[in-house]
Formats: sequence, C-alpha cells, structure tokens
Amino acid sequence: MNTPLTRVPVQLGARSYDVVVGDGALNQAGELISPFLSRKRVFVAADENAQRLHGQILRDSLSASGIEGVWVRVPSGEQQKSFSGIETMLDAFLAKGIERKDVIVAFGGGVVGDLAGFAAAIVKRGVDFIQIPTTLLSQVDSSVGGKTAINSTAGKNLVGVFHQPRLVIADIGTLKTLPVRELRAGLAEVIKYGLIDDPEFFEWVETNAAPLGAGEPDLLAEAVRRSVAAKAAVVARDEHETGDRALLNLGHTFAHAIEACAGMHGQILHGEAVGAGMAAAFRFSTKLGLCQGQNSERAVKAIAALGLETDWRNLPGAPYQAGSLLEAMRHDKKNSGGTLTFILAKGIGQSFIDRNVDAAQVEAFLGELVR
Repeated sequence: MNTPLTRVPVQLGARSYDVVVGDGALNQAGELISPFLSRKRVFVAADENAQRLHGQILRDSLSASGIEGVWVRVPSGEQQKSFSGIETMLDAFLAKGIERKDVIVAFGGGVVGDLAGFAAAIVKRGVDFIQIPTTLLSQVDSSVGGKTAINSTAGKNLVGVFHQPRLVIADIGTLKTLPVRELRAGLAEVIKYGLIDDPEFFEWVETNAAPLGAGEPDLLAEAVRRSVAAKAAVVARDEHETGDRALLNLGHTFAHAIEACAGMHGQILHGEAVGAGMAAAFRFSTKLGLCQGQNSERAVKAIAALGLETDWRNLPGAPYQAGSLLEAMRHDKKNSGGTLTFILAKGIGQSFIDRNVDAAQVEAFLGELVR
C-alpha cells in the first residue's frame, strides 16, 4: 500500500525544488514530472538494475500521464563514471534527438545520477533533469544538492559541474530490492548527518542500528526524510561548497583515497569507504588531541553496528599502502594552496573543517591504519 508522500524543499531561490519522499512515489512519477515538461516526452537514463527491477512501474506511470519515455540504458558500476561513459551517454541522447527544452530523468543509483546530471548540464548547453534515486545512498545524499561529476585517472569526482535538478522522487519502496551490502553502504551517509552536527539524530541511528541494517521499512523512511532535510538545509546555505557544505564530506577525504587505490572498479562500495573514512576521521581527531577517545570510539562502534567495516585491514581491496593513500589525498577537491583539507571532529555532532593538516601526520596515521 502506498503511503502519503512528504515533500522536503531545497530552498535555492529560482532554482528551488522539492524532494518527494514516500513508499509508492514511483507510481506517481508521471503526475509529479508533468508540470516540468514543455512537451510530453522525457529522456530516461536508466541504470540496468533499476530498469530491470522498477522500470515497468515508471513506464506505466509515465504512460498514464501521456508521457513518452525515450530510454537510454546505462550499465551498472562505478567504472561508468568516466570520460568514455559520459561520451556514450551524450551520443545516445543526441542520436535520439534530444532538444534544449527536453528533460532528462536519472533513474537508478548515484552513478547514473552523476552521469545523467553531468550530461544534462552540458548537452545542448544545458537541459533540465529530474532525479529518481533507487538506492539508499543516492536517496539520502547524491541526488540532492546538484553535484554532478565523473572520475578521472587522478581521482574520484574531479570533473563535473553544479547542476540542480528540478525535482527529486525518492520511493522508499525501491529499497526493498537492495542487496544487504548496498543498503548498509547507504547507511554510512545516513549516520554522517548525525556525526556532523546533529547529536540527537546520531543517537536515533545508534539506537536503531540493528533494524536499520536489516532494512526495517518505517525506520528507513524516517532516515531518508531526516537525512534529506539535513542536506537540504546545508545546500540552501552553501550551494557551491564555498563554506560549510564541505562538512558533508566528513570521512570522504579518507574514503576517496581508498576508492582511488582500490581502482574505481566496484571492489569497495562508496558507502563502505565512507564508513571506514568517518571512523578514521574520528580516530585521527583523537590522535590530534581534538576529540575525546570515548566519543571517537562511540562513533566508530555505531558505524560498525550498521554492518560497516571500520578496520582498514579488513576492507575490500586491502592491503592498502600509506604512501599511495596520501598521494590520492593530494588530489582531493577541498585542498587549497597545496595544503590538505580534512573534516575533523571535536565530538559527536561537532565536526569542523581543518584546511591546514600536516601531511606527515596524515601519513603516519595512515601507516597505523593499514598495518
């Protein structure tokens, strides 16, 4: 049975939009999308898994609203976020006759959301797009905020633009088909919001870690709503990440280095790397004398309770090398003036941006993590 839909606004002036959250939202996609169309046609960039599992629901919903869907299938996997991947998508849109007043729908997880959003920003010098995220990680993080990017040989998400969607449709029902590993990877981005600046939300996740990790639907719905509201508030304050939006990258400097060293081939999931990265950020903060040890260990324990690995020696793709990890960190987008930037913590819900972290201390700490 479908549940009432909740609208979470992302307030960005003329670029404002809603994130529609609820079980069964996909059945109403055609009705929700119609107001944004100049003609009854959309270009659907569909992850192959989302298309297989949920594609017929979207087709039927579009058809019920008289909307033609022009579908472009996207293979699954992080490796699609590449120059060749974006070229293939752009060529497909152009071959199918996309015009500047058309709308692209990103249907699937974070990979297709990033690819389709980037393609929408640059094809025909920019068209509108709508996000329909079908994974937990994409619903609570990557579909909201307008970041679109592909990876390069130098690192993750280093080529891209800000391009806000016109609408986000997050159907909680799609999470029922997620493999347990992907569900738990998405929970890393959920607990992140509590660790950044919301101790009350952290305690809620901590208390409900086991049923969240098991995919309890009502708790997941609450997690998505609260996570989206938290991200929307940050994005409204700092759309282009010139200030405190960087806090949303808690654990990500570590995580992106892990992913770069693992080869961007899906050996480790993004959320798994983020979970390990946040655990490392709290431990590093304690090592620097910024965060009390009991707070750090409480954060690490809560991350692990969600089913995420916090011991770097046991991560997929291990063993990692401290020197290689540090070199990957030097390419992080937050760096400026040749110094390393990290999101560190003074306690749970007390994260802050440190733009002048000593590389030698980082390398020594990484050596401890991987030994």
